[in-house]
Amino acid sequence: MSDLLSQLRSACASVAARSQYVRVELDRIPAYMGTLPIDLPEGDPDPQAHLTDGSREDLAAFWLTLDAINFGSGWFPTLRKRDGRGGYFTIATALRERFEADGPWSAAELGRIQAGEVAAVLGQDPDHELMVLFARSLNDLGQRVAAYHAGQFTGAVDAAGSSAVALVERLSGWPSFADISRHDGVSIPFLKRAQIAAADLARAGVAAFRDLDQLTMFADNLVPHVLRLDGLLTYDPALLERIEREELIEHGSPEEIELRACALHAVALLAAERPGALEADIDYLLWHRGQEPRYKEQPRHRSRCTAY
Repeated sequence: MSDLLSQLRSACASVAARSQYVRVELDRIPAYMGTLPIDLPEGDPDPQAHLTDGSREDLAAFWLTLDAINFGSGWFPTLRKRDGRGGYFTIATALRERFEADGPWSAAELGRIQAGEVAAVLGQDPDHELMVLFARSLNDLGQRVAAYHAGQFTGAVDAAGSSAVALVERLSGWPSFADISRHDGVSIPFLKRAQIAAADLARAGVAAFRDLDQLTMFADNLVPHVLRLDGLLTYDPALLERIEREELIEHGSPEEIELRACALHAVALLAAERPGALEADIDYLLWHRGQEPRYKEQPRHRSRCTAY
């Protein structure tokens, strides 16, 4: 198993064992796993959100571009939403429309894209802080694909061979996919977007990875919310009160790290209950569950960061 992802699992287990703000309800793990379907949900919860047709290069470009800006949930309440969609689906749908109308940006174009152009494509205010962060991440993606992979997005994928872990480790060194926290002096390489990029590329048929079983949960703010409402996580009352009044939880704070780490550890424990179950697949199931009204109508934790 990857040293990086082994370090992540070990660090999250350690955080969960001495967590002050979030508790994993260990005795509920077996029964809960028994309620989860064996098969993944069929289809896309929003079929208009993602590019599904095109060359392998186009699909690689779409997913790497989308996952380079697959963050900002702390700002989502401030975005202009489309047709009742949430923040992620608003952004993904606009990006898919751009790809279908004009094709992908080249690596060189991404390397110099500005916040105004990003905002115009996504239908957002050009002065919005998130557009600047999106442009910065896309600049890094484009510059690295241009410099190291001759401008070919499939080159970035193929450089990892048949290993999702190798892709994650490669992306972990790119600022556009950076996501490492520290808790009591211990490094926790959550790498949510680097890992989800590997999973997305595999599901899109761009890559055939042999080691998807090594990916962890993609630590964000929705899966912890689902696990709390389903009874697998219990929050400190003061933390829950802050979340329910929609107070921002600082990225990198003990509370925020525990929310992500305890959810990741809980999903690892769930996978261990069923031979052959993949943590990334359980994440997918829970994330889809989080689109249901009973989860969406209650506040989840929000942190303003580029991690998720």
